[in-house]
Amino acid sequence: METGSLGDERAAEDEPAWTALPPGLLRMRRLLLVVWAGLAAVAVGVLLGALAGPAWSAFALLPLGLMAWCWVLLGRNWRSWRYAERADDLLISRGVLWREETVVPYGRMQLVEVTSGPVERHFGLATVQLHTAAAATDATIPGLDPAEAERLRDRLTRLGEARSAGL
Repeated sequence: METGSLGDERAAEDEPAWTALPPGLLRMRRLLLVVWAGLAAVAVGVLLGALAGPAWSAFALLPLGLMAWCWVLLGRNWRSWRYAERADDLLISRGVLWREETVVPYGRMQLVEVTSGPVERHFGLATVQLHTAAAATDATIPGLDPAEAERLRDRLTRLGEARSAGL
């Protein structure tokens, strides 16, 4: 019985401490969705109302229905993103239907970037992107608080330099 509990303790130690993305990313994406879907609904309603008649402007409800469906999907996608800092690597997990987990060893990192476009800056968000020698590596963590993004960049850079010095 004791070996089972010891095995359970080791399994709990091996489980990484996952960090979820802050809710600001979800707010930003949903606001962009409302703006673009609202513009599409108005454009469809006005164009069809003017060109085909007022009854056809009811098709403006289609972009609004699509917006409601995408609203739910954005929430599910946002909840699927998480990352974990381990002793030797960084884990990034994402995806709802197709789960994708990226493992980036600290010693393989060549560049860690923090970017923030105008919309992200307005919402107080930043994106951390990791570059390795492998062109296929997609290691991006979007929607972080800028202070957290800078902390993560500095930590990953420090760990990457320490690990690559041993290669």
